[in-house]
Amino acid sequence: MRTSCLLLPMIVLGLGRVHAADCPDWSTARARQELAALHDRLDGWNHAYRVEGQSPVSDAVYDQAMQRLAGWQRCFPAQASAALAQLADAGGRVRSPVAQTGLTKLPDADAVGVWMHAHGDRDLWVQPKADGVAVTLLYVDGQLRQVTSRGDGVHGSDWTARAQAIGAIPQHLPNAPARAVLQGELVWRLPDHVQADDGGANARSAVAGALAREALDPDSAARIGLFVWDWPSGPAGMPARLAGLAAMGLADSVAYTQRVATLDEVQRWRERWYRHAMPFATDGTVLRQGHRPPAADWQAAPPDWAVAWKYPVASALAEVRAVDFTVGRSGRITPVLELEPVQLDDHRVQRVSIGSLKRWRELDIRPGDQVEVALAGLTIPRLQSVAWRAQQRVAVTSPDPAVHDALSCWSPTPGCGQQFRARLVWLGGRQGLQLEGLGADTWQALIDAGLVHGLLDWMSLTPEQLAGVPGLGASRAALLARSFAAARQRPFARWLQALGVPSNVAAGLPTGPR
Repeated sequence: MRTSCLLLPMIVLGLGRVHAADCPDWSTARARQELAALHDRLDGWNHAYRVEGQSPVSDAVYDQAMQRLAGWQRCFPAQASAALAQLADAGGRVRSPVAQTGLTKLPDADAVGVWMHAHGDRDLWVQPKADGVAVTLLYVDGQLRQVTSRGDGVHGSDWTARAQAIGAIPQHLPNAPARAVLQGELVWRLPDHVQADDGGANARSAVAGALAREALDPDSAARIGLFVWDWPSGPAGMPARLAGLAAMGLADSVAYTQRVATLDEVQRWRERWYRHAMPFATDGTVLRQGHRPPAADWQAAPPDWAVAWKYPVASALAEVRAVDFTVGRSGRITPVLELEPVQLDDHRVQRVSIGSLKRWRELDIRPGDQVEVALAGLTIPRLQSVAWRAQQRVAVTSPDPAVHDALSCWSPTPGCGQQFRARLVWLGGRQGLQLEGLGADTWQALIDAGLVHGLLDWMSLTPEQLAGVPGLGASRAALLARSFAAARQRPFARWLQALGVPSNVAAGLPTGPR
């Protein structure tokens, strides 16, 4: 056990350690402003979640915002704000019979393998990480006496009265010892839920919202399920605990707790629970050591004998580095956010389009703002929302839409570089003249070399002129020259399309020589 106690910080403390390069370059006054703004935003989200039963952002983004606040507080401890109100705790405060420990989250398979090796690769068990609201249940002589929300891990809200309306919470446990403490998750029932396809479905928010209301309505109560993931007061060994949970009628606890000895086995169970139908949402897997300290020694802090390995996030927080604007062939202006890179599934996201100049103006996104991004169709990054704004607003100047339209920028005059290049890309692309070997970068190289000032200047370029363009070389220049020559043989209709002649105008033009 001592070895694992020493190795676990080596695995995970790097996630929380603060280096100077990781901290924003802020003055004391700026740090105070930014921390207060994020603290207020989180408080607002908590209030909506806890009191109004609403979820303004996804659970993943909320968790990331909490991590961001913790990181900034470590960077600027003197400017740290007061503690946040505990999530989903609208009622009174009672002491839990056993502390809720929480879990350290390991970043990847390598870290999981290190953790397993530190524990001797034996007496290890894996469970799905249910995405719900954690509770502690106390049974005395088999009768339910107290249900406590997680709260701060030691004190939480008394949900005993609400629990009496939830059919999934047993009011009586058969074959229970005189005093039994169980810990688990109140989950939103989602029959045949496939996490990889359906995501979290805001299941945690649904449970918390239902419990936050003054009265738990029957329909919501029927949608709430219970997954017991531990028996803190139970036998020392996992097999005996599982047998006892089965005898008490808690079959899910047994079905979803599996012995593992290798990382491959952990990954197989993780994939199974991620990609196959489950009765509730999950956001990762949990690894536990079968034997652990007595429940009386548990603390409201992540232990070394249990860890979580979460699934790839469906949405992520990203800081805006810059706002760029692209001008298309038709003069359409599209704002694009340059982001601090974030990982979504197996995609590294660094840029996301806002869609239109109007939407950018409505959202008023500036460098330093924090935005929520997700993957559309599992591949294309999209902007979900503005999570919160930087307190010091950076001026951003956009192109003037009044000077860009379908008939503007036929040469690379000042302010027309992007639209003119877009015209050339269209002209040479598959919908135009299908010029082999040309893309935006090659067109820009020709423009920068002073060889292209108008839409058709490229037609008179010789192989020698092309070879003199930096980065092209003789063989590439010869290929381009052949491609340019072949363009002369394209049909007249294709030339009209390549030049961007409107279809209604092209329809009135002759199709060949008179």
